[in-house]
Amino acid sequence: MKALRLLVAVMLLLGTATVAVAGTLDEVKARGQLIAGVNGQVFGFSMPDDKGVWKGLDVDTAKAIAAAVFGDANKVKYVALTAVQRLPALQSKEIDVLCRNTTATLTRETTNGLNFAQVNYYDGQGFMVHKKLNLKSAKQLGGATVCVLPGTTTEMNAADFFRKNGMTWKPVVIEQNVELNKAFFAGRCDSLTSDVSQLAAHRSVAPNPDDYVILPEIISKEPLAPVVRHGDDQWFDIVNWTLMAMIEAEEMGVTSQNVDEMLKSTDPNIQRLLGVTPGMGKALGLDEKWAYNIIKQVGNYGEIFERNVGKSTPLKLERGLNELWTKGGLMYARPIR
Repeated sequence: MKALRLLVAVMLLLGTATVAVAGTLDEVKARGQLIAGVNGQVFGFSMPDDKGVWKGLDVDTAKAIAAAVFGDANKVKYVALTAVQRLPALQSKEIDVLCRNTTATLTRETTNGLNFAQVNYYDGQGFMVHKKLNLKSAKQLGGATVCVLPGTTTEMNAADFFRKNGMTWKPVVIEQNVELNKAFFAGRCDSLTSDVSQLAAHRSVAPNPDDYVILPEIISKEPLAPVVRHGDDQWFDIVNWTLMAMIEAEEMGVTSQNVDEMLKSTDPNIQRLLGVTPGMGKALGLDEKWAYNIIKQVGNYGEIFERNVGKSTPLKLERGLNELWTKGGLMYARPIR
């Protein structure tokens, strides 16, 4: 009997612990807004404009999550975080989700107790240099001073690259993106290293963008994705399938402009996606219109890519790996059924 009582007590304790960590959705709903950690200093990904309106691909990712949860993409509070601050802010529950150019790695998903959702941008690290140096390859950077953010995979990748190629380098480590960029543009560093998308973003807002060249070498794989804490499967599912819904919508040709007309589609996949056939919302603990709200208010993945970083923007980025799998890219949504 004593052993039985002990077993029941342990089971109750475990059940209580599960409830304690598995309540992000309830907390977000009770608060009435999503709190998203973002960069705040990368044009095209997350930065307020001159009127204080947040814009960017990562911003739209957060807005899509809010649309899924609340039916209102504007119910988001953005918290600007440095690379050093970002993971502790998520771990300590200061934010609900991190939508901030963060690379999914083994140690971050294990030692740091985090889960990465579907990738929202496939990237790779490169080097940008002053055009006047007349460099053609990153392998000519031996002995160079290189501006780099601390506490990032970028810093580690750069060290590995120089060591692998038998070259020395002089890192100039500055925590704030704005100050790092200023140092590079002022000539304090020969090179700035970061994900290529960020290099393009930084160059686009430089005093004279044509004075800088991004070298051809890509030295790493950088799958960037929204991040949540371990231990809350429902919240992970919501964040993960928010991205899946946007990718699936693009593949099916459902856009923010035609989504109302698509409600009449006889395609069973579109019917499930848009909630005409119920069940997907219930499975996530959301309204059946969760994906409809995402697409109507924010757009499909192709729309948010082109709007923020595509060829018609100052970044002029090609889809590349971020193209749909049907067009040779890596964007592939699992079945929504």
